Amino acid sequence: MQDDVIVLAGGCFWCTQAVLQRLRGVRRTVCGYAQGHVEQPTYEQVCTGTTGCAEAVQVTYDAQQLPLRVLLEVFFATHDPTTPNRQGADVGPQYRSGIYWTRPQQGELARALIEALQAQRRWPDPIVTEVEPLHRFTPAEPEHQHYHDRHPWAGYCVAVIDPKLVKLRQQFAAWLQPPA
Repeated sequence: MQDDVIVLAGGCFWCTQAVLQRLRGVRRTVCGYAQGHVEQPTYEQVCTGTTGCAEAVQVTYDAQQLPLRVLLEVFFATHDPTTPNRQGADVGPQYRSGIYWTRPQQGELARALIEALQAQRRWPDPIVTEVEPLHRFTPAEPEHQHYHDRHPWAGYCVAVIDPKLVKLRQQFAAWLQPPA
């Protein structure tokens, strides 16, 4: 069976990649820039907030090992889907929450999950995650790929990413890749 691809934007792409790459069935993750109106944007351009791009991670996964619903549950549990254009101290439209699907069934499942999460009142505010077909994805520069793996002791990694990884291990241990 062929692997599936979906693009997820959960604020800083370093955080999103660090979490999602640890899931069983994830074959590949690539940090990059989703949607927007600028072809081949640079990090500096995206940081201006004027490109329409979101920092995102392209996830290639085996749906037989990792159902999309589980992937999306991890995504929602490890970022705040209720804050428009913001994740913690990262502010701007490039830090919005988004699910950019490559197959219509992915979009349908994402919308159904959002509806279920809203009904559960998991957060006090409404979910603002946009769910759209993927129009454009541009890989980010090499220095942004697997940032946490290469800089685990950097201040941002320790303060922002590590707590997300603790939450991942606590809530989704059964879905983690086996240790190498």
